[in-house]
Amino acid sequence: MPRCTPRFAPSLLSLALMSISASALAQATPGYERAAAQVLRAEPGRALADARQTTPAQAVAAALDARGRDAATLGALRAVSSRSGRAGATHLLLEQMVDGLPVHGAYAKAAFNAQGELVHLIDHLAAIPPSAAAAGLSAARVDAQQALATAMAQLHPNAGASMRQAGQSGNTWRFEGSAFFHSPPTVSAVAVPHTDGSLARGWLVQTWSQRGNQLHHTLVSGDGRVLDVESRSATDSYNVFPIDPSRGPQTLVNGPGAGNAQSPSGWLAGAQTTINIVGNNASAYLDVDANNAADAGGTAVTTATFNTAANLTQTPATTANRAVAVQNLFYLNNVMHDRLYRHGFDEAAGNFQVNNFGLGGLGNDAVNAEAQDGSGTDNANMSTPADGQRPRMQMFLWTGAGATHEVLVSSPVSANYGAMGAGFGPALTTTGLAGAVVAGSPADGCARMTAAVSGKVALIDRGSCDFTVKVLNAQSAGATGVIIANNVATPIFTLGGSSTRIRIPSVMVSQADGSALRGLAAPSATLRKKAVQPLQLDASLDSGIVYHEYCHGLTWRMIGSMSGAIPGAIGEGMSDVCAMLINGDDVVGAYSASNALGIRRYRYAGYPLSYRNVTGAEVHDDGEIYAAIGWRLIELFGAARRDDLFSHIVQGMNFTPAAPSFEAMRDGILSAVAASATPADRCTVWGAFAQYGVGVGSKATVKRGVVTVTESFAKPADCP
Repeated sequence: MPRCTPRFAPSLLSLALMSISASALAQATPGYERAAAQVLRAEPGRALADARQTTPAQAVAAALDARGRDAATLGALRAVSSRSGRAGATHLLLEQMVDGLPVHGAYAKAAFNAQGELVHLIDHLAAIPPSAAAAGLSAARVDAQQALATAMAQLHPNAGASMRQAGQSGNTWRFEGSAFFHSPPTVSAVAVPHTDGSLARGWLVQTWSQRGNQLHHTLVSGDGRVLDVESRSATDSYNVFPIDPSRGPQTLVNGPGAGNAQSPSGWLAGAQTTINIVGNNASAYLDVDANNAADAGGTAVTTATFNTAANLTQTPATTANRAVAVQNLFYLNNVMHDRLYRHGFDEAAGNFQVNNFGLGGLGNDAVNAEAQDGSGTDNANMSTPADGQRPRMQMFLWTGAGATHEVLVSSPVSANYGAMGAGFGPALTTTGLAGAVVAGSPADGCARMTAAVSGKVALIDRGSCDFTVKVLNAQSAGATGVIIANNVATPIFTLGGSSTRIRIPSVMVSQADGSALRGLAAPSATLRKKAVQPLQLDASLDSGIVYHEYCHGLTWRMIGSMSGAIPGAIGEGMSDVCAMLINGDDVVGAYSASNALGIRRYRYAGYPLSYRNVTGAEVHDDGEIYAAIGWRLIELFGAARRDDLFSHIVQGMNFTPAAPSFEAMRDGILSAVAASATPADRCTVWGAFAQYGVGVGSKATVKRGVVTVTESFAKPADCP
């Protein structure tokens, strides 16, 4: 199992994710905690080190030695990749090895200019105890199989999956891939740096579920404790009320054919059908039965012509509309591949291709893009493993315009409120759930419920925390169902989220209907699914959604560790920026959402919030602030220079540490600008970030899950 991204970039796990509770992590003593990376930048005319009279790795060691790194720490360094960048730059990645094992999360990332001078260095190395370097590490008390069992008990306690060993390669053990898994689980031995300065053997467990597309890396200590979990799946939720497309009819376009720089062998590779199109950069296929493989059927295509016409007045389930979904999804994936390639997301950077044509990186990792995936609705996701393993994009059908559910009030008055269901918990039937309705307390349901909701339906306000948290709190207090009232006068949507612990149904009603329901004395109501459902829409036809998902893969491969409060928000925001850079529109997903505002709370032009509004409560909301900065950059650069900006942003990821902050992303772009042919763009970049509070001296910290932001609107003194 490759250990690092991009190409070999380290997998740095973030704390308090998914089902790992803060209390469980606190019990790990000594613990594991990722420290912030130290970023060193050369001052003008003063390089950090010079590789012209030595090797790049030795130059990095010299620079680290100069800043006080000891001999044992430096002696563990190993160069794992070197690749060429723009303007003659060279990018070098190093990891640490102790007793034959990689030190988990430890790396150094260096950039040399065309003259061989070290100009940028990211130091995320572990301090190696001299005793460990000399005598090695003591044996782990649990083996690979026990480590896998520990991870599965934490992540998927009811999976009942087979976990028999199937083989070993070096320090990595492979286990049987039962029907539960998308790919066989692997367990790799690693050296784990602990918070007390010690170093011990541990295990890095990779599990990837077939249903739900959940890819996790779990760090297990040598004595069998879960130290950390990283979710490598980006699952997005969107406001819905989709409508038919309004941007014109289908248009016949040509693929690039063989011989172009971005896709030398063209887009197609192998036998094709109307619902399973295979290529070097992506394979798009229908997956209605949600088994994560191409559905059977379709018509053979021997002419390389995929020209099925859509009829969007009919259900997406027609034979023609299913073929359209696959051909559209294949096209959009390849468009994004080729655009990103031009800007630097190429083979050596860990992009997605079967054949890398000898240009670096690991091949056999084209995107598996699943159209009309049957495992969900009103959503999309992208899971991105390390270089050399195929990512998976799942595109769902979306609920059409109109309510899918209803709340029928029977007393003290008769009323019918339109509602939307939830993507989690048990589904409501047309018979539904009847009961007394009681207002929850606290009103937003984000803490333990104190209202007497046992045996009743809890009425809760939207806001402050995830929908699954609200429903779980009501469930713990004995509620039989939940009604969530919108907190703004915007259209209602399917409640998004994922939890296997939820056992009660929930719906969403509008702000006005929620207020009316609260105004009734002791109301009783029935929550139920409507007998006639709206016509569904297909997200595979929405470039904004597809581009957003694809760019989760970009940031995971080129930066890494894009999960957690701040990095997760940046991942969401950067994915919106990708879509806006290509489409030139400040709204993302308007077709799927059937909403002029798209899938976000506000348009990005004139976006009203700033850095201080990043709270850590919801990554999509927090990600809007980063996307707003991206849109402001698009405005400042103008349409004529959008490609220049795209290159600055992608190249900036070479200078950005894993698990980035807003400031690290800003500084990465600034470093790319400094190394480009247009260094004068520096103040333009500063201007966009400073406008939204990420100026000189800004900073965000996360401690015990609480995000604290110090915003600054200041630019450097030499920027007008």
